[in-house]
Amino acid sequence: MRTSLAVAIAILVMLLMEMDGAVAQNYAWCAEAIKGGGRNCGFVSWEQCMATVSGNGGYCEQNPMYRPELESAVPSGKRRR
Repeated sequence: MRTSLAVAIAILVMLLMEMDGAVAQNYAWCAEAIKGGGRNCGFVSWEQCMATVSGNGGYCEQNPMYRPELESAVPSGKRRR
């Protein structure tokens, strides 16, 4: 009985906590792995992407979902006061 009450309270607290909204990533380059599959579209530059795939047989290509006009909408992680 005590355990179920503790679980119910924990769930209620988690539901009431204020969470930051999710922000979509908007980066220009994608790394594609050939073996083992996998795509990572988290690269700002072609050089950064190529450094990631070097040695593993992958390649880089432009992100077809990239939207340059959204760059200012992605938070930099720094907050002003």
